[in-house]
Order: sequence, then C-alpha cells, then structure tokens
Amino acid sequence: MPRHLLILLFTLSLVHPAQAGAWLREKGTSFSSFAFTGTYALDTTSQTYLEYGLTEKMTLGADIGYIRPRNALHGGYATFFMRRPISAPDAASKWSYDLGIGASWIGDQILPHLRAGLSWGKGMTWGETSGWMNVDASVTWNLATELHLAKIDTTIGVNFTEVTTGMVQIYLAHLAQDTFATVAPSLVFSPGKSKFRIQIGLESPLEELRDSSIKIGLWRNF
Repeated sequence: MPRHLLILLFTLSLVHPAQAGAWLREKGTSFSSFAFTGTYALDTTSQTYLEYGLTEKMTLGADIGYIRPRNALHGGYATFFMRRPISAPDAASKWSYDLGIGASWIGDQILPHLRAGLSWGKGMTWGETSGWMNVDASVTWNLATELHLAKIDTTIGVNFTEVTTGMVQIYLAHLAQDTFATVAPSLVFSPGKSKFRIQIGLESPLEELRDSSIKIGLWRNF
C-alpha cells in the first residue's frame, strides 16, 4: 500500500470522543455517541463511540469511524477496548489506562492494530459553575507496517447551565515524522426533556485552517 494511504489511514482516528477519559462507567450503565463532520469541499467523516460499565473496575468500549474524502479511497477503523482505573475511587484526580485491539481499512486493504492509552481527569468548580479537564495520551501500532500514531488529546469543559455545556478540545498527533494539531470548540445542549444531548461545533487543523469542518453529534446515557 502506498505510504500516503497509510498516513491517511492513521489520521482516521485523530479525533478523540469528548466522553472518553479517566472516568469509568458505573456498573450496568452505558453511553453512546454518533458524530458527523463535513468540510466545504465535501470531505466527510462519521464516528460511533460506545461504552459499557461491565464492573465497577472495568469499562468496555468500541470506537468506530469512517472517512469519505473527495479525492481518495474511502476507509475506516474499528477499535474495541477495555478501561481500568489506576487511582482510588475517591481520589480527586482520576487516572486510568486502556488497552485496545482493532483494524483499519482503505479500499480492500485491512490492517490490524493495537492501542494503549493513559488518561487523567479532574472535576472543577468555580462558585456555582462546574466543569472538568481531561487529558488522554495513547499510542496505536499498525501491526502490518512500521508506522505508529502517538496522540495527546486535551478536553476542557464548563457546564454553563443544567442543559448547556461548552467544550474546547485540542488534539495533538505525531505520525511518520509529522505533527498535527487540531482545535475543536463545541456546544452541547439538551433539548427539552429529551434523553439525548446534541453537540454542535468546529474542528480546525492548525496547519490548514481552510480544511476546517462542521461537527454535529448526538449523545445518550443509558
């Protein structure tokens, strides 16, 4: 497979779901989200993210994405993972690690991969306002090539009201001697008494702002 296609393949998973992080799901509860992004040039991506609290100390999940560029082969990835805590349940700062296995594909090429991650998170309050900060670091190894993807994703969120949350996410990734940086501000709100939350935002790669995309997401806790 040409090297530029391998690089494209790895960049499929640059974006980290906002709900991923150091916190585990409570036993028997789950979370799901679906996000769609699109640029003015009609490059589109979609991502489905799932988590389930298997036990108090283990969360299982799946991260599945598709990319449909206007001038290259379509592709996707799927990673299945488990997350376990490192810090004590009552710790102010939460630490956890995750291990995952999956595969990426472009056209008829399928490449398996392994992923290992470390996460830190902390809740914060300012008077009557609450929020959080989360940092996720991970490395994904492609088992069929020499390439690996190293990532650090940072999320800062503020709960403006009971139904409205603002977020800023910064994605840093290193791949094949290149470094990528993306800034993704968004607003999440609950319409009426709905069980769903809607996310609306932007994703802007700093090295090429004209490739910024609009993001629309749907979240739900069960």
